[in-house]
Amino acid sequence: MKTRIKLGSAVSLTALSLAFGAGLPVFADEAPAEDATRIEETIIVTSDERAAAARAQAARTPGGTDVITHEDYADRFLVSMRDTLAFSPGVYTQPRYGQEVRISIRGSGISRSFHMRGLTLLQDGAPINLADDNGDFQELEPIFFDHLEVYRGANALRFGSGTLGGAVNGVTPTGETAPGVYVRADVGSFETWRGLVSAGMARGKLDAWGAVSADTSNGDRNHVRRDSVRFHGNVGYDLTDSVETRFYLSLNNIDQELPGALTLSDALNNPEKGNFVGDQARDIKSVRMQNQTRLALGEGDLAIGVWVNDKELFHPIFQVLDYSSLDKGVWTRYDWESGPVALTVGAEAREGETDAKRFVNVNGASGAQTFQADQEAWTANVYAEGRYTVTPDLTLIAGAIYAEGGREQQLKLNNGVATDVLGTADFSEFSPKFGALYDLTPDIQLYANYSRSAEFPGFSELAQVANFVPVDAQTAWTAEIGTRGRAGIASWDVSLYSADIDGEMLQFTVNPDIPASTFNAGKTLHRGIEAGLELEFTDWLSLRQVYQYSDFRFDGDAQYGDNTLPVVPEHVYRAELRFTQDRFTVAPNLEWVSEGAWADYTNTTRTDGYTLLGVTGSYKATDKIDLFLDARNLADEKAAGDISAAITATSASAIYYPVERRAVFGGIRARF
Repeated sequence: MKTRIKLGSAVSLTALSLAFGAGLPVFADEAPAEDATRIEETIIVTSDERAAAARAQAARTPGGTDVITHEDYADRFLVSMRDTLAFSPGVYTQPRYGQEVRISIRGSGISRSFHMRGLTLLQDGAPINLADDNGDFQELEPIFFDHLEVYRGANALRFGSGTLGGAVNGVTPTGETAPGVYVRADVGSFETWRGLVSAGMARGKLDAWGAVSADTSNGDRNHVRRDSVRFHGNVGYDLTDSVETRFYLSLNNIDQELPGALTLSDALNNPEKGNFVGDQARDIKSVRMQNQTRLALGEGDLAIGVWVNDKELFHPIFQVLDYSSLDKGVWTRYDWESGPVALTVGAEAREGETDAKRFVNVNGASGAQTFQADQEAWTANVYAEGRYTVTPDLTLIAGAIYAEGGREQQLKLNNGVATDVLGTADFSEFSPKFGALYDLTPDIQLYANYSRSAEFPGFSELAQVANFVPVDAQTAWTAEIGTRGRAGIASWDVSLYSADIDGEMLQFTVNPDIPASTFNAGKTLHRGIEAGLELEFTDWLSLRQVYQYSDFRFDGDAQYGDNTLPVVPEHVYRAELRFTQDRFTVAPNLEWVSEGAWADYTNTTRTDGYTLLGVTGSYKATDKIDLFLDARNLADEKAAGDISAAITATSASAIYYPVERRAVFGGIRARF
């Protein structure tokens, strides 16, 4: 498997040597000599080395980062992004139902009980977020990824992200990194079936890769059936020895029934129950096209990308939401390095238009129209980050991002009555960053940074019912210190952070007819620990662990004092003990959550903690065929995993989502 990395790129063989020299947990097999040949000014490297290059880039960042390869989760049944990010330090993932999952980093978007906010999600460097910064992560298919890059907080500046949570970039294979045919088939509990077929080829200057996935499942609760068919592919061409271009196409057809939230009693005693009055669902059809062109310019590397996304959302909930949107954007990034100085400069701009309609929900079908609006949004930023190597061991980093955004809604119909109301909101924020990276030894790094972040509200916050409401941008100053490296059998990445947030956008359930209401809090604090530790006892026994401590609270609020913010528990620990012997691999795992999270802002109701036990395993039947098994929640633990925050929760509050029920999945992987 091969990919090209141009000379002069910031991610070069020099960066690869930094990764290995620093002793970071690259874990890439040594490439055969014939796979590391030089053709004029092009270096050919294996797919493992491509991930190693991503790790090397992450190692140049003075803060929390992570790179997850496909092999890290290949033995798991891939329902959602939780299955790929479960062992990424600092990433809080909890399933709600089906492929709907809460993803939060450093408390980003913790009060949002639907969709996604507070993170920048990218596929092959281009943002998935819509123009108002909201998004549906279901459009990212985890089974397609070659590897994922996680940059927490302001460390995600190189992706044009200035949010509290940071960025997650899913990188897909190419015809050079994944030649031949790959087939995967999964089957398991709840009448679940899933299949994948991918193929790649490379011929001279041209390469191509494509994949089709399909899945169906009745799910572990009533009214949670899902069906999806997805395609993703790309075609690359080397225009010259220093210029290459690649075109991408993604197609998604996703149907998901919604089971709704339960009372705490039902979540603990009757978790298979549904709460879905009105045959609730979320169906997505989208077409996404993008291009990325890279140019090697002397000691620098220039990347230019454009993308367009056409999406239809049919979403029966309290009403039927029928939205059609067209979003498009452009981004560019230039990486340059000479001697002790390195510089990254970039920009990104998005704009989108949405035809938003709502209808009376008649058992999942559209009744009388109640709402119509034209919504337009745009978000743009420019950013830069400079690095100066003061000594061979010490590097200083400084950067900044300036972002602007606008939201406009032309209301045409409200509660069935024709109207003409214009709502607008404009935002602009400047966020600097300062950091330092110190090589304590050749194998151990220390890092620190201090940065500002800013997050603009989207239409879900501004147009909560019909008209615009005055929701301001959320800003924060975050301090972070940490270390990563290797010593003996141990490799680690540990970060401690403290964020002082002004105007955090918080949501709570109002009543069954209004899904959420958003307000800006005064001062809030997010403090925590993000820790990853892997121990390689022998070549056949290893233990990987992640631990997350979260202390999120109000800071002298007039109504809530210093109360703890709801949703995220204080302690979360995951571990996997992996035994590998000959052709067999067995990996028991556990997830432990402390006494649980608060369910409300008044801190009157708290969920209990829980422990989930599971095991994955694989058998290498031949050099090209693997069998695998993924068993979850073996003890059939019943607990509340995710919460929709309320002001004050009562026994009648239907705001809880049960943890996944006991399930067993298995399958086969084959390469030709």
